[in-house]
Amino acid sequence: MTAAPYEDAPTWPAEFAARYRAAGHWRGETFTGMLRERAEAHGDRVALIDPAPERRAWTYRELDERAARLAAGFRARGIAKGDRVVVQLPNIAEFAEVVFALFRIGALPVYALPAHRETEIGYFCSFAEAVAYVIPDRHAGFDHRALATAVRKQAPTLKHVFVVGDPGEHTALSDVPCDAAGEPEDGPEPHDLAFLQLSGGTTGVPKLIPRTHDDYIYSLRGSNEICGVDADTRFLVVLPAAHNFPMSSPGWLGTLYAGGTVVLCPRPDPATAFPVIEQERVTMTGMVPPLALVWTDAAASAERDLSSLELILVGGAKYSETAARRLEPALGCRLMQVFGMAEGLVNYTRLDDDYETVVSTQGRPISEDDEIRIVDDAGQEVPEGQFGHLLTRGPYTIRGYWRAPEHNRTAFTEDGFYRTGDIVRRTPSGHLVVEGRAKDQINRGGEKVAPEEIENIILAHPAVHDVSVVGVADPYLGERTLAYVILREGAESPGALAVKRHVRERGIAAYKVPDLVEFVDVFPQTGIGKVSKKGLRTDSVPTSASTPPAQN
Repeated sequence: MTAAPYEDAPTWPAEFAARYRAAGHWRGETFTGMLRERAEAHGDRVALIDPAPERRAWTYRELDERAARLAAGFRARGIAKGDRVVVQLPNIAEFAEVVFALFRIGALPVYALPAHRETEIGYFCSFAEAVAYVIPDRHAGFDHRALATAVRKQAPTLKHVFVVGDPGEHTALSDVPCDAAGEPEDGPEPHDLAFLQLSGGTTGVPKLIPRTHDDYIYSLRGSNEICGVDADTRFLVVLPAAHNFPMSSPGWLGTLYAGGTVVLCPRPDPATAFPVIEQERVTMTGMVPPLALVWTDAAASAERDLSSLELILVGGAKYSETAARRLEPALGCRLMQVFGMAEGLVNYTRLDDDYETVVSTQGRPISEDDEIRIVDDAGQEVPEGQFGHLLTRGPYTIRGYWRAPEHNRTAFTEDGFYRTGDIVRRTPSGHLVVEGRAKDQINRGGEKVAPEEIENIILAHPAVHDVSVVGVADPYLGERTLAYVILREGAESPGALAVKRHVRERGIAAYKVPDLVEFVDVFPQTGIGKVSKKGLRTDSVPTSASTPPAQN
């Protein structure tokens, strides 16, 4: 067993933990206990539906039993409490089975996205000292088994690769489950870490976000209450299930907590999702603004019955008011805006908010104990109603990243407020209006891109002298990535396609490959001689920046 992770995760001071327990926020629950209780209370109710390639429907009892048998198999292979396991699965039923099996042991899922490639996965496995890696055989035309083979050479702690489907040289996940021999003696406690999520990051090295059973389950309960989730809810997971938004706002975990039904969608496009909505009578889903735009446009010509839809949550990036006003008439259901972060704080508009508030704000916090500060560059509170930097702390907002003491000193104030990097203002009703990001991080359709990571890759090209990557406005994605490139003296231009190919060949997620590449002679500079990214963003942008995004 690798070193226990708990001492590496800053936690809430004792007086705050006592306050949150006294308020009833933390109730001593675990995800293992949650699933077992649902299985005992209504075991024959359908918990999970996976419609592709053949429809599978698991009841709560079946999901609990499958998780128990898989947990026993994992334990038999030496996976123990505190071990880290990188989980990179698409929206398939095995995702929930694996995660709940790891919860049962007290091992920590490290959530990776299907789009991640060798650079990211190699880092996650090495930094987290992962003992196992769970993958599909192939997904979206990509062979994850070959990726796993390459990663094993980089990560000395990685003992197991479990594959959904044809395992190749690795181990088939279907061969792992064995008869459960009781619960592990040292299973998870409510205050223990439940999993590690990935931060967006601005430096190219994602930080790991430690979430406990108690704090995360509280965010589920609060989200369910606000969104009206109950046993009749049928929630469609259209975004990658490993993302915080489709997991907990209210997401598939919130739906399972309420005893509802989770419906997994293999792809988010209307041609795939709309038939699933019709067939499974989906009542609720959540999506990022670019997808909401696509669904809004497609609804007019849709030949599917979408009348079961009651609520669509839109978050992950700023949703323009113009687009927000179009959604309800087009899709015939309610809109709820969401603004949150994997580090904690989540804001929702409410079902009883007036229409103007719903379309023009990004909501107010879940909890009465969510503390908000809006400050200027000097850290002083701004006058009410003015834009400033958002700082927050509360019962489900972390107090520090995992194994990142130096970064924590700048990401958090001395009294425990998280510096979110968002620029917001607060309305008299307490709702937040988001202007954008203070950090360089680019929000490309809800996927976070760290410019420094891409810049370092492009700088390795032999023809490149310097590069600056910025985000430019895009009506579909919110922001696109634009790489301004200065060539070495005398070097022949490789062309934009060659620069993109150079980035792609470094084995990173496709969404990080620059959408646009422009060759320039010099970057604009600030008054103290630094590159002005603001100047680059406001410079003339190629006309292609306003066209629908091509696939990388």
